[in-house]
Amino acid sequence: PFKNELEKLREKFSKPISDTLIKTAKQQYGGELRKSTQKQLEHKIQAATNQIVNKEYGSYTIKNNQLANERRQMMEEAQRNGASMSEITKLDEEYIQKRQAGYEEMVSRIRETLYSEETIKEAAETIVQTVETEKLNNQKESIENNVRDHLRGFSRTIPAFLMAYGDEQTTLANFDSLVPADVFWEVTVNPQTGEGVTLDQFRLLRDGGDYYQKDENGQEIRGEAHKKHFDGHLFDEVVFNDAVQEFMKKRSELADYFDGKNQKDIFDYIPPQKTNQIFTPKRVVKNMVDRLGKENPGCFDNPDYTFADLYMKSGLYITEIVTRLFQSKRMKRLFPDDQERLNHIFANQVYGCAPTEIIYRICLRYILGFSDEIKIEKNNIKLCDTLEYAKEGLMDEKLREIFNVSK
Repeated sequence: PFKNELEKLREKFSKPISDTLIKTAKQQYGGELRKSTQKQLEHKIQAATNQIVNKEYGSYTIKNNQLANERRQMMEEAQRNGASMSEITKLDEEYIQKRQAGYEEMVSRIRETLYSEETIKEAAETIVQTVETEKLNNQKESIENNVRDHLRGFSRTIPAFLMAYGDEQTTLANFDSLVPADVFWEVTVNPQTGEGVTLDQFRLLRDGGDYYQKDENGQEIRGEAHKKHFDGHLFDEVVFNDAVQEFMKKRSELADYFDGKNQKDIFDYIPPQKTNQIFTPKRVVKNMVDRLGKENPGCFDNPDYTFADLYMKSGLYITEIVTRLFQSKRMKRLFPDDQERLNHIFANQVYGCAPTEIIYRICLRYILGFSDEIKIEKNNIKLCDTLEYAKEGLMDEKLREIFNVSK
């Protein structure tokens, strides 16, 4: 059983990344990559990725055996002390939970290590050294960047797209039809280099097709001599679709931000897309709102008080405000019906501005997606980059305009 379990882990994690690395090498070197060289690379990279899986699985197996011994000892001790069946069952359930937690931690470490910059860098160096050692210094960075861009750069944007536009029917095949072209570019572009991925480029990576080589200035060189074909299929469709479903499941599980049992939020699973758009941690948001309540006693009990986040990045601050208002005992007396109370809060008490289309969609999904049963008739969440208006001294005027507030 352990051998089969290890083989399954290798098949699930090691093989996909190994295949992708080989595809990247083929794309870079074309006809220069002989079958014998390809076999050699496959063996080296597969061995390296398998080693990562083997190491983590080995550590997991040791810990699991330790847990099994602890369970046996605890069971024997419990039986000697005359423990009841329910007490013994509880001990067994605790062991199962610990074993499952250990397994999940192992899987997480495997995924993190395989997709780490260090692993990608080592794989790139292996490719370069094997194919053309004499061009190591010139080609290593190119190969490394291709691999990293394919496996990590674009993948970082996928959770944000799913949060904003995705649903349970989202797949690799229809992913490009969900996101507007300008938003796709805005999210994938690197602010430092100005380089990003267009929807057409995404389709080329996914489906394959013809393209033209570029000159040193980045301009296409037209003509049959410079026309190349890329086979595509860079993304593993099964892995991609499984990841989408896993994210959508997680989003659904964490949607109810009124549930105090949720220690995490969906933004723990969405990498920030820009350095100035890092999501504020939930604990920090709670602390901010706690301080607001201390500095303004009773502010969450007054149905006439208003609250605003004029540069939202996730909507967490607004949801924490909504939670405090919704759970206020006085607000409950004034609005006994949950739906009526929430509609009053969203229509009259909370206001928010999101600076970009993608953040606006994410905030809307998060702030209003807490329940499938309660319908919010009106909200004051707007798409507006208030920073630009603040710089020009036009903030007050713009806020009155978008929120339809008279002077």
